[in-house]
Amino acid sequence: MGVTVGIDAGSRSIKVVVLDRGSGHVIAHGIDDQGTDQADRVRRLCDRVLGECGTGHGTVRRTVATGYARHIVEGADARVTEITCHARGVHHGAPDAKAIIEIGGQDSKIMWLGPDGTVHDFRMNDRCAAGTGRFLEMVSDRMAVPLHGLGALAARSRHPSTISSMCVVFAESEIIGLLACGAPREDIVAGVQAAIAARVAGMAGRMRDGPVIFTGGVALVGGMAAALSAAIGTPVEVAPEPQMTGALGAALIAAD
Repeated sequence: MGVTVGIDAGSRSIKVVVLDRGSGHVIAHGIDDQGTDQADRVRRLCDRVLGECGTGHGTVRRTVATGYARHIVEGADARVTEITCHARGVHHGAPDAKAIIEIGGQDSKIMWLGPDGTVHDFRMNDRCAAGTGRFLEMVSDRMAVPLHGLGALAARSRHPSTISSMCVVFAESEIIGLLACGAPREDIVAGVQAAIAARVAGMAGRMRDGPVIFTGGVALVGGMAAALSAAIGTPVEVAPEPQMTGALGAALIAAD
């Protein structure tokens, strides 16, 4: 039956999913950082992932590319927006999902789904990093804490700081000032998470009924799902392998 391949060439990383056409199961996946040699990185990652699952390019029946840099993916049979691919990936694992919050390295999106999993409305922020992973990367650097450690740090906060600036440049200055005044790091990180969630909630407006599924790399940061739940007033669930959702959706569309 062969396999299909989904490639999500995002702004910060490249993700690849290999799907068995017969069973519909994911048989391999991988991730690598984005770079200036994007096409080469995509090619090497595909070679590695196909090699790990014991198959080769000759068994690939169809490849779909998505993401910020989807147009540089060589050999793709189709290129599909990440909005469509995230919807397909989420609906596959959570067919009752009503909405998706996707926060990546340089943009954030909210998608509302119909009963069949298709997108019937969406909003996107791609003009400011204040509601994206780039904001958390800046905080990680300033706090000298790895991204995966931010959640544990924020969990210790008792009085989250107020981050009022809605621009990353000004917010960084605000954080420097808070540190200079002796504000605990955990309160600053908790305040940043609340600020990101508030930005996303403002973009969402009045959130409709759930389930609401959280995808994208920021979903891996501890505390962000809880911050979003509090901001929008609806429980937010993290998708399985949230970084891979777009690539999974692309592989499923290829199989379709």
